[in-house]
Amino acid sequence: MNEITGFKISDGWIESLRGQKNRVDQDRPYAWLVEKERTADGTIEDTGIIFLTNRECPYRCLMCDLWKNTTDEPISHGAITRQVEWALERMPGIRHVKLYNSGSFFDEKAIPPSEYRNIAALLDNFENVIVESHPRLIGEKCLSFRKMLKPGLEIALGLETVHPDLLKKLNKKMTSDDFRKSVEFLNRNGIKSRAFILLRPPFLTESEGIEWAELSIDFAFDAGAGSCTVIPVRAGNGAMDNLRKSGLFTPPDIKSLEETVEYGIRFGSGRVFADLWDLELFSGCAKCFDRRKERLTRMNLYQEISEPVVCTCC
Repeated sequence: MNEITGFKISDGWIESLRGQKNRVDQDRPYAWLVEKERTADGTIEDTGIIFLTNRECPYRCLMCDLWKNTTDEPISHGAITRQVEWALERMPGIRHVKLYNSGSFFDEKAIPPSEYRNIAALLDNFENVIVESHPRLIGEKCLSFRKMLKPGLEIALGLETVHPDLLKKLNKKMTSDDFRKSVEFLNRNGIKSRAFILLRPPFLTESEGIEWAELSIDFAFDAGAGSCTVIPVRAGNGAMDNLRKSGLFTPPDIKSLEETVEYGIRFGSGRVFADLWDLELFSGCAKCFDRRKERLTRMNLYQEISEPVVCTCC
């Protein structure tokens, strides 16, 4: 593992390297889409994803670029409900929905608890609702929201990596034990969870990136998570670009993502998904990219290891 020299990672250092935020409308989600996902019962269903516009997350994680579509101050009361309603009108027929808010659903300055009931009422006809949260914000507010929901609730938690030194350097302000305790709390209270796992965060070589992603998948399932999503780390938020120029970060190769997802599926402890967002950034070969993307998509949907892609160029 490469060591950081010459500077200290801190909230201030990360913020000092940022660019400008994008212009957002507090009454509209900044994005929405419908994608197919394999559910826990093995069916493949359309799932709506609503990217909510709200106040920036209070954590300053080294690899995060989600701050680009957030506001500096809390938005007005009722705005989140209006965003959810607006997006759902454009996604008829879906039975599962993800409410992702560039931070933590249970950060009350981002999603006011006073809006939980109105949000829940909009979701009465769904089967599953998935929100995201920092592990250290898991607690009674999760139970309050769950009680208002008719659908099942699942919470996506950023484990990121179980490498103890690296997790500190990511400025995540948590430990792997925090993740385990959060999952145990959710399981005790009948709430499902999934883990976000990073593939090749900064300071790791390619082989180390694969190794620690696989160890993190093992840890997440052992802790009781129901599924894992493997996210290849990219530049673009300022801090990561700085580390890349310094030789302390290199984005992973798409073949490493294939290998990591294969590992997770092979052991069958739970569903393992590849995050396909901006996938082309991780491919150096135009000749085989489409086939590799299709392979990862098939593995996401069927949770079976597909025939490897053979390419003479790479």
